[in-house]
Amino acid sequence: MKPDTVYLNTAYLAPVQYYCKLLAYPRAVLELHDHYLKQTYRNRCTIAAPDGPLALTVPTVKPADPKCPVRDIRISDHGNWRHLHWNALQSAYNHAPFFEYYKDDFRPFYEQKYEFLADFNEALCRLVCSLIGFTPVLEHTDRYRPQLPADEADDFRERIHPKRDYLADDPDFRPAPYYQVFQDRLGFLPNLSIADLLFNMGPESLLVLQECNAAPPGHASLSTAR
Repeated sequence: MKPDTVYLNTAYLAPVQYYCKLLAYPRAVLELHDHYLKQTYRNRCTIAAPDGPLALTVPTVKPADPKCPVRDIRISDHGNWRHLHWNALQSAYNHAPFFEYYKDDFRPFYEQKYEFLADFNEALCRLVCSLIGFTPVLEHTDRYRPQLPADEADDFRERIHPKRDYLADDPDFRPAPYYQVFQDRLGFLPNLSIADLLFNMGPESLLVLQECNAAPPGHASLSTAR
């Protein structure tokens, strides 16, 4: 029997696959006690820019201890990244059907400063879910467990990763095509950041996530979509 819990890493505007898990499982546990690793979705997302996929990376402060848990990773102000990310989102999605509708919800995340990466990611995640129209149950780990019993939870902490083949690693996820601004030029780009889906599809994002789940959606409580 399929567990009702999924374990996920913290992630910055995570890909569609990640939000499919939040929708499909009644309970999601965010891993905050693992060691921080670079080149993961913890601090980067991929959007569809006019010239193709574009990775946006949140810079972090190098911890004194290389075994620093992800919950203690601080965001750096290096490189004026907030301004760059917001400009990139505007450039990519200014002509998307729903960017104008949602931009005032996102703008504050690129104006105010969050100290910790995990807090920033979770606040953005909760916003995105509320805009799409569902309310996941999000909990935090209290310690790091490298192995999880298969009957207790499905472990996607390292399976949702920019360098992993989601088609091979996750048979329950099938990327459903949807409208994208630059599709005529780039073709359909699957499993981009949830921002791509939301700005292009708005309230219909929920239907796309449901279609992406090969198994029927779980019991995450639905709220009224905007």
